[in-house]
Amino acid sequence: MTFYTGATILIELMMLTMLLHVLHYSGFTKQQKIWFSLTFVSIIICSLAEYAVHCGVYDKVFDVPLTVLTAIQFSLSPCLAVFFSGALGLHRQAKRALCVFALNAVVECVSAPFGLVFLFNETGYVRGPFFIVYELCYFLAFLYLIVSMVFVGRQFRHRDATTIVMIVVLLLMGIVPMTLYKIQIAYFSIGLCATLCYIYYNDLVQEDNREELIANQKRMSRMQEHTISGLANLIESRDTDTGEHVARTSRYVKLIAERAMRDGVYADQIDEHFISLLYMLAPMHDVGKIVVPDQILKKPGRLTPEEYEQMKQHASAGGAVVRQMLSGLADEEYIRFASDIATCHHEKWDGTGYPMGLKGEGIPLCARIMAIADVYDALISKRCYKEPMSVEQALEIIRTDAGTHFDPKLAGVFLKCISENAA
Repeated sequence: MTFYTGATILIELMMLTMLLHVLHYSGFTKQQKIWFSLTFVSIIICSLAEYAVHCGVYDKVFDVPLTVLTAIQFSLSPCLAVFFSGALGLHRQAKRALCVFALNAVVECVSAPFGLVFLFNETGYVRGPFFIVYELCYFLAFLYLIVSMVFVGRQFRHRDATTIVMIVVLLLMGIVPMTLYKIQIAYFSIGLCATLCYIYYNDLVQEDNREELIANQKRMSRMQEHTISGLANLIESRDTDTGEHVARTSRYVKLIAERAMRDGVYADQIDEHFISLLYMLAPMHDVGKIVVPDQILKKPGRLTPEEYEQMKQHASAGGAVVRQMLSGLADEEYIRFASDIATCHHEKWDGTGYPMGLKGEGIPLCARIMAIADVYDALISKRCYKEPMSVEQALEIIRTDAGTHFDPKLAGVFLKCISENAA
């Protein structure tokens, strides 16, 4: 009896805790909170009613209140499965099932005064001749709960067979001793199952939400890529005939970064995440050309010093344009990375570049990689002011300018990549 008292107190406290959690949990709708609350409150009531009857303290004087309590318990108990199926999201099915189990409540209340399902005699609680009616409803409720959990698991695409088996075992551990040996631990096991079901449902919801979040992030990432690529091509088309420069330079920077990672060059900075950002944001390197007039971008001859100074403004303008475009749409790392590429890809290793005259490793790594890809593609491409250069000539310029214009380590990586691909 000491164990029974302790178990009852424990399950009451547990259900009260679950009830408070449900009421304060922002992840549930109002309807879900109602169903969960009905579940936990019903277990509290049923457990107290059962304890009042079987606690070992009985007096014939209390037959009427005990009969009322037991009738309430027998009416609510089969409904627990329905309440929880509603909490699991099966609102319509739960409402229909509740109508069926409501008939049991009517039977219990009507038969209670006549002792048909249960009664109290001189010794205490006794099962009536039609106790099987209650047992049948209890069994149907048990099956209904299991079917509901399987259905919900499939609906969320994460059917957890282990959890369902554990719930079945726990319920049987409470129901079988009560049915065969009259050991009253049913609501202790039901309370544990309700808690387990609650955790199970939360896991399903969170897993589903996590997948939805990942899918949304992927969609947003694709939208960002398409927007960046489209804008870059639009700007590049003012300067070249096809805009293919954007696609080619993106491939080159990825090639350089991947080979550098394999060779352990700048291993402390280059990883898969770095390569992903570099490839995605490389198309924005010349976004600042939006501020350069067409007569300068499309001039077929050599630029005057004044025109060249205007052309150089696209680097510093690029960083500002990037920050204005991406502010509020991406995190700071993403914006900084894109801004570094747009602003610093014309900086030179020896400090003679623009717009800030940065030198050596003071130039952001992403911009140093971008510089090689940008210059190489410009050399081998036809432009309005020049004919294309041969690959061999372009590679010789990269080799010669390593250590002055370009990062010597990265230039070496690029030359190795081109020679191996050519072979």
